[in-house]
Amino acid sequence: MEGLGKLLKDHPFFADWSDDYRELIAGCAANHRFAAGEYIARAGKPAEKFYLIRHGTVALETPVPGNPPLLLETLHEGDVFGWSWLVPPYQWTYDVKSTDLCRVLSMDATCLRAKCEADHSLGYQLFKRFIPIIAARMHASQMRLLDLYGPKT
Repeated sequence: MEGLGKLLKDHPFFADWSDDYRELIAGCAANHRFAAGEYIARAGKPAEKFYLIRHGTVALETPVPGNPPLLLETLHEGDVFGWSWLVPPYQWTYDVKSTDLCRVLSMDATCLRAKCEADHSLGYQLFKRFIPIIAARMHASQMRLLDLYGPKT
């Protein structure tokens, strides 16, 4: 666990957490890499993980029937994606595609939900960190929609 605990400590999302909490959640973590163009998640599919970007970039896209997907936001090293694991029915809201070689830590949702149920303080700490992310994603989506469909001046 020491290796994953160190990687969690190095990521901004968990940097200020206690060593005890980081070690507790390190049991839910795994290291992954994705090639450029590889889909990490697809809208409507089960949201079984969330991800911490260690290296690379990912595109948050929304499928558009009969058209190419719409790019909503690009995320970089230090960012987090995958809040859908928190909210039933636990399905991805967006497609997530690696735009270059991407190294991430994944956090298993079932494992985390069980740990949060056993330790409500842990759950509160996670929610405190995810609520601003959810709000920022909603705002970014609104801005993108205004760019596309807002009044032209």
